[in-house]
Amino acid sequence: MKADLHVHTNVSDSNYSIEETIQQAKKNGVQYLGIVDHDTTVGLEKALKIGEKYQVKVIPGIEISAYDFKRKRKIHILGYNFDLKAVNIQKLCDPIIQRRYENCIWQIERLIENDYNISLEEVEAKANKSTCLYKQHIMAVLMEKGYTDSIYSDLYRELFKDKGICARDIEYVDAFKAVEAIKKDKGLAILAHPGQTNSYEIIEELQEVGLDGLELYHEDNSPEDYKRIMEYALKYNFLLSGGSDFHGDYGGKTDIGELPVPFKYVREFL
Repeated sequence: MKADLHVHTNVSDSNYSIEETIQQAKKNGVQYLGIVDHDTTVGLEKALKIGEKYQVKVIPGIEISAYDFKRKRKIHILGYNFDLKAVNIQKLCDPIIQRRYENCIWQIERLIENDYNISLEEVEAKANKSTCLYKQHIMAVLMEKGYTDSIYSDLYRELFKDKGICARDIEYVDAFKAVEAIKKDKGLAILAHPGQTNSYEIIEELQEVGLDGLELYHEDNSPEDYKRIMEYALKYNFLLSGGSDFHGDYGGKTDIGELPVPFKYVREFL
């Protein structure tokens, strides 16, 4: 049995629809699929129904854009199997969506001021199924205009990193509040890809407010990360999860199901 507990759809920052994502999972032999769009629960009920159609068990989830204020570090918190009304989760996450939307408008304005051939309407067309505008939608328009040939190209780094004309971060939510919101909505809270964000120092503190587990299988976790994650898992009896972090053509190197999670871990999410 193949499982992938970390995929995104065009409800956030993939270019694959919910149905296309589930079709891809089916094609790749994945039977258990965790859909964890960024900062929103929109589309999860639809995903459950489409999953039944393709005989793929959808595990409803979310990936919350959080922040470790003590160490000034971005981290992501995954939530699974919460009450789909998600009252506490959405109360926490809706302001993130609004801040991200406003920031993307500012970024588009900066591009126009610097003579890039781009418009808000073109970016909104790319994001017409998403709850928000994302940098990936901006880059997709720039690709079509011939400015670059890939999303995460030199142009992306030039524009959005360091002192680029579009480099401006939004305020994320406190990581502790993210875990607490998931728990209040009766879900499982998992720290996403610790190897990518180097978020080990906060693990002991998060488990005190209800953190349930860690993401073990991820393309950015190194062999050393696997070892460290397993040590924490044994110490705190954590659940383990993982997956492809699939974003369609908008990012990532791993296809759905290419980094499968053993069923002994998946069982805890069903």
